[in-house]
Amino acid sequence: MYQTLQEECYEANMQLPKLGLVLFTFGNVSAVDRDRGVFAIKPSGVPYEQLQARDIIIVDYDAKVVAGSLRPSSDTKTHALLYKTWPGIGGIVHTHSTYAVAWAQAGLDIPIFGTTHADHTHQDIPCAPALTDEMIQGDYEHETGHQIFNCFGEKGLTYGEMEMVLLQNHGPFTWGKTAEKAVYNSAVLEELARMAYLTLQINPDTHRIKDTLRMKHYERKHGTNAYYGQGC
Repeated sequence: MYQTLQEECYEANMQLPKLGLVLFTFGNVSAVDRDRGVFAIKPSGVPYEQLQARDIIIVDYDAKVVAGSLRPSSDTKTHALLYKTWPGIGGIVHTHSTYAVAWAQAGLDIPIFGTTHADHTHQDIPCAPALTDEMIQGDYEHETGHQIFNCFGEKGLTYGEMEMVLLQNHGPFTWGKTAEKAVYNSAVLEELARMAYLTLQINPDTHRIKDTLRMKHYERKHGTNAYYGQGC
């Protein structure tokens, strides 16, 4: 009944080790079926080399298992809340990739230094503050989603323009209109984190990219009159 959705989710998950974004079981991808009100997600703690499409778990927006015999990812409630709240999302990725996690552990936004960053988003990549003790001791994974919303609200961000976030002391979450795009964004985030780190090693006093160049690169790819690529 959910074979196509399971296969989409499986293929997206298998991209994470290929792209060097995960070690062992350090990550997960989910893919949503909006018409059915369910999403597919990697089972918890299953090594990628052992994972098969039939292992993928189907859950609803309340994180209740609809199909599958294994336990879903421990991050399922976070995915569920993001899907429930942001209707334009088609896929979500969470990893513990090295450079993104380093910025998250430092509790810092990733500054926008150059055009590679501006090609994907025109703002610093936000780092949401660490959860409060009450949030951690409560419904932790659910509250992780709320902390992302709190961060976006405070910074005036929209999930359509900013498809990535860091959680302080934790790591990155990315999303997109499809699971494939969410994986793409995860790889982009890791590379932007690495570039920003190296930039500051070379010159700790580096300034952010100037506004005209920042918006030129963003708008030529994402603006109303975008001209990057081949179009439809």
